[in-house]
This record gives sequence, structure tokens and C-alpha cells, in this order.
Amino acid sequence: MPQTHKLFDDDAYLDRCEATVTAVSAEGVELDATVCYARSGGQAGDTGTLTLADGRSLALIDTVYADDRQRILHVLQTDAPPQVGERVQVAIDWDRRHRLMRLHTCLHLLGVLVPVPVTGCSISPDSARLDFDLPESTLDKTDLTERLNALITASHAVNVDRITPEQLAAQPDLVRTAGAAPPGGTSTIRIIDIPGLDRQPCGGTHVRSTAEIGTVAVTKIEKKSRTNRRVVVQLA
Repeated sequence: MPQTHKLFDDDAYLDRCEATVTAVSAEGVELDATVCYARSGGQAGDTGTLTLADGRSLALIDTVYADDRQRILHVLQTDAPPQVGERVQVAIDWDRRHRLMRLHTCLHLLGVLVPVPVTGCSISPDSARLDFDLPESTLDKTDLTERLNALITASHAVNVDRITPEQLAAQPDLVRTAGAAPPGGTSTIRIIDIPGLDRQPCGGTHVRSTAEIGTVAVTKIEKKSRTNRRVVVQLA
């Protein structure tokens, strides 16, 4: 089966597109192209609507990857999905997506302030967290909140770049998450670059400037294990 064209890879601000249905199964509807981010890398999948040619609007309740990680499944709340070959319009819940973009970008800045390996990540519309390989914690909620907001208000650009697998192999330190690696079998690897601060492989959606994140607060720092500290952030 052909892979889904991921329009969000190049423009996270697209909130809708027209597409052709390529497959329908109990797991979801596949399209030749989509603006919907599929759940991965800790970031929640998009929700929204799928509008059919006859005007029916179907609730899109999740977006996930198929087993091959190349095709995207749009999970619908309906007993009457569209047919293969049908043209549809898919639209995301933009307010929800924008919160995810802001929080995901915020986590990149949090990683700058805690420069140790990342062992876990989760991003929902309401909060986000990183788990750090940090045996002894000297982290302080108030201090981290102040420094995060200083980086945010400095309006650093957030750029999307591409490198080859060979270039990444020559720069293994770019991969911050322990045990994680970009998907294989691709000619280029997507890089999120905040010049002077952070540069790492990432397939998530982000804002164009750190200033767009808005004010945040570190709401929790907890010990998850002997060598693990979890930091939770929320939009203020």
C-alpha cells in the first residue's frame, strides 16, 4: 500500500485539506494525503472532522499509524464510512492542535534546561512531560518555570530542517531520547532546529517561534525511579 503524504511535516499550520480515500477498514480510513498528525513520539494524534462529498460530516476521534508506520489511519465515529476513491475534506480541531504544538515546542526548551538523556515523553492538549535520566535531582519548579519563560519570551525561531541518515550517524549526539531512533528506510530525516539552543530529530508539530508558546508553568517534579525524574509543564 502507498504511504500517506504527511502535509503536516512541511506546514504544521495547515488545518484542512482535500484528499482521496485509499482504503477503509475496521481500524480506520486511509487517505492519499492528510493534515492530521498521527499519534507518535509521545504526541497525541489529531481529532477533527471528515466531510464527505454528500455533505455529511463525520467525527474524527483519533489519528494513528498503521503497523507499517507509513500509512495513517483516521479513526471515525461512524457506522457509515466513506468509500474507496471518494473525495473528502479532512479538518483538524485547530485549537487542540495548536496547544499540542505549543507544548511540544516547550518540551524542546525544557530539554535545553535539563541537559541529560530523555527517557520518556508525553504531550496532551492539557499538559506535557519529559522523563529524565537524573539520579539526583536538583530541579526546582520555580527556577525551571522562570528560565523556561525567559527562553519563550526571547522569541527564538523554530525551524524545520532535513539531513540524511549518514549525516545523523555522524552526529549521534543529536538523538536525545534514550533507546529511540528516527524511522529507517527514509532518504532524509526531519530535524527541529532552534538555533543556538536545540537541534534534534523530531516528527512532531511545532510553532514557528518560541514566543507563540505563551506563558507556561512547571507544575510537578516527581521521582519515578532511582534514576528517573519526571517534569510536567502546563500552559498558563
